[in-house]
Amino acid sequence: MKRSTIWLISLVIGISFFGLLFLQGRIIEAMVKMRKEQFDESVFRALDQTSRDLERNETFRYLESVAEQTRFDTGQLEETASLQQQMILGDTMQVLPGTSFRIQNMAKRSAALPKALTLHPAKGTSSIDAANQRFQEFVKNAYLYQKGVLDEVIYTILYSASDKDFRERIDFRLLDTELRNELEAGGIRLDYHFTVLDSEGVEVFRCEDYDSTGSDYSYTQTLFRNDPSQKMGVLRVHFPQMNSYIMGVAKMIIPSTAFTLVLFLTFCLTVWLIFRQKRDTEMKNDFINNMTHEFKTPIASISLAAQMLNDSSIKKTDAMMDNLSRVIVNETKRMQLQVEKVLQMSLYDRQNIRFNEKEVDANAIIDDVVNTFSLKVQQSGGALEQHLDAEDSIVFADEMHFTNVIYNLMDNAVKYRRDDVPLRLTVSTANQGNRLIIHVEDNGIGIRKDELNRIFNRFYRVHTGNKHNVKGFGLGLAYVKKMVELMHGSIKAESELGVGTKFIIALPLIE
Repeated sequence: MKRSTIWLISLVIGISFFGLLFLQGRIIEAMVKMRKEQFDESVFRALDQTSRDLERNETFRYLESVAEQTRFDTGQLEETASLQQQMILGDTMQVLPGTSFRIQNMAKRSAALPKALTLHPAKGTSSIDAANQRFQEFVKNAYLYQKGVLDEVIYTILYSASDKDFRERIDFRLLDTELRNELEAGGIRLDYHFTVLDSEGVEVFRCEDYDSTGSDYSYTQTLFRNDPSQKMGVLRVHFPQMNSYIMGVAKMIIPSTAFTLVLFLTFCLTVWLIFRQKRDTEMKNDFINNMTHEFKTPIASISLAAQMLNDSSIKKTDAMMDNLSRVIVNETKRMQLQVEKVLQMSLYDRQNIRFNEKEVDANAIIDDVVNTFSLKVQQSGGALEQHLDAEDSIVFADEMHFTNVIYNLMDNAVKYRRDDVPLRLTVSTANQGNRLIIHVEDNGIGIRKDELNRIFNRFYRVHTGNKHNVKGFGLGLAYVKKMVELMHGSIKAESELGVGTKFIIALPLIE
C-alpha cells in the first residue's frame, strides 16, 4: 500500500474520531447546562416557598398572641353567632373568631345590616324577585364587610409584627426545617449551609460550615418582602456538593468518551506501527539489494579468475597466477566479512552472541586500529590523527568487538568523505569522572538532523544524494551501538550537514 493511501485513510478516521469526541463533548455540555438550570429552578422555588412559609408562620404566631390577650364575653359570642346564622352568612363572619377587629366593626354595622332584609319590592316586581334582589344585595354587603375586616387585620399584623427586632421574627430551627422540606420536595437532597443577614448586611445567623467564597454555589432570597426595605432580610444558601451533583449527569457519557479516546490512541499507535513496519520493510529490501550488489562483485571477480585459470589458451605466468590467487583470496575474504556481519546481528537478535569480557586497555587497542587503518586513509588522500589523552583507559570489554567498534566508526568516515575536501579523521580519548570518553570525528558529508536518531537502526543507511560508491548493508552502526551497550556504555552522534560528524562513546572505567 502506498504511503499516501495510508495517510488518507488515517486522516479520514482521525477526523471521524475528533468529530465523535466533539459531539460527545457538546452532549455533556448540554446535559450539564440543563441539570444546572433544573437545579437553579428547584432551589429558587424552594427558597421562595420558604420565605412565604416564614411570613405565614409569623402571621399565625401574631394571631395566636392577639387571641390570648383578648377576652370576650360568652354572651356576646353566642349572640353574634346567632345573628350570623339568621343572616345566612354561615362561616363567612367567623374568619377571625375572638378578635377585637370583628367585634368593633360589627358594632358599627349591626344597625344597618337588618335594613337589607326589610326593603319593599318595587312596583311591577314579584315578591320572590324582590327577595332574591334583597338577598344578593345582602351577600354583596356582607362580602365587602368581611373584606374590609380582613384588610384591616392584615394591615395591622404586617406593621405591628415588623416593629419587632429582626432576630425575634425568625425561628432559625424552624427555618432550617422548612428549607430542607422544600428542597427535598423539589428533588434536591444535598447538604447545604445558610446564613441570614438583616437589611444592613449584618449576619444574624450563620452555619458553622458556611463558605462565603463559593459564590457560584450560593443562592440568595429576600425575607419579609412585603415589609419596608429597612425591615427586610436576606437568606443565603450554599451547596458545597453542587458541582459533583451537576456533573453526575455526565457519569454515563464520560466513560464512553474515555473509551473513544482510548480507541483513538490505539488507532494512532496502529498507524505508527504500520509506518514503522513499512519503513523496516523498505530498509530490509534495501539490505537485500545491497547484499546482492555486494556479493555480485566478488562473485564476478572470482568467476573471472576461475575462467582465466581454466582457459588453456591463456599463457599463465607466475605473476599472473599470483595475481589471480590474490584476487580469489581477497574477494573470498570480502564475502566472508559481509556474511560475518549478518551472522553477528542474527546471533545478537537471538541473544546467542558470544561476548567475552575482560580488562583491556582501550588506548592500546585504539592505537593498534589506527596504525592498521592509517594506510587506508592515506590511500583515500586523507590524514588520520590520534590524541590518546586518557590517563586511565582500563575498561571491561570484549577485545574483538571493541576493536570492531572503532574500526567500523573509522570505516564510516572513509566511506562518507567529501570528494572536494581531503579527509581529516581524528580519534581521541579522555577521562570524565569515572568514564572513558572516546571521540571519532571526521569532516565528511555530515548527517541531517532528522536522520541522527535513525542512524543506529538496522538496515538504515544515510542518503548520500548522487554518491553511489558507498557500499554496505546498513548494519555497521547498529552493531556498534549494540556492542557498546553490552559493554555498559553509551554512544551518541553529533553532526552538521556538509561539515562533518562526531561519534562520542562513554565507557565505565574499572575502579
